[in-house]
Amino acid sequence: MTTEDQNPPEDEVAERPAAEEEKPAPRRRPSRASAATSDDSASEETAAPAKAPATPRPPPRMLEKLRTEIGPAMTEEFGYTSYMQIPRLNKIVLNVGLGEALTNNRALEAATRDMTLITGQKPVTTKAKKSIAGFKIREDMPIGVSVTLRGRRMYEFFDRLVSSTLPRIRDFQGLSRNAFDGRGNFSLGIREQVIFPEIDYNTIDRIRGLQVIIVTTAPNDAEGLRMLELMGMPFTRVQEEQVA
Repeated sequence: MTTEDQNPPEDEVAERPAAEEEKPAPRRRPSRASAATSDDSASEETAAPAKAPATPRPPPRMLEKLRTEIGPAMTEEFGYTSYMQIPRLNKIVLNVGLGEALTNNRALEAATRDMTLITGQKPVTTKAKKSIAGFKIREDMPIGVSVTLRGRRMYEFFDRLVSSTLPRIRDFQGLSRNAFDGRGNFSLGIREQVIFPEIDYNTIDRIRGLQVIIVTTAPNDAEGLRMLELMGMPFTRVQEEQVA
């Protein structure tokens, strides 16, 4: 063996370290802690900005009118000494009787749909409390639907009732002042549900009437009448009722 074979040229010796340095270092698998930290930082960067707090809805127009206009007017008229004495609406109850449910199985479904459209609230089914053989009614038989409105829906329904529903009655002459129960509560009978703007005449199966009961906190009929009158309830004039 010659000396040249034992000792490689200087060029080869100089190139070997350079080639070794060019080899990529082995990739290390990141630990769970570092991976979790990187995921958290990435999620913080991509997270959506915090939503601004929603602005509260304004009170119903009729409730605002009761607080700002009707309340002070009734306080001056009746001499109230406390804010709690001012009458206000307690609830509004709507009832539909379904005697036809004995022969028409779809009457209950149709009345439920109409009441939901009118009030924006699903009604409950009223059932017979006892059996009446003369009317072919058995105990717990469905005989109607009922809705009780309170709070915002109550004031919004009352606003629609006096502003857009009652004026749609044909030959409307006003509501009777004698429909109070002696404790400030008013009862109103409506012959056709189609007077409500929410009802489409082409979608109903038949004309149905309903009863609307307005329950107030007034201690007597005079204060209840005056409150409803100031809220826009279209009562007949006193002279017209005396003549009738």
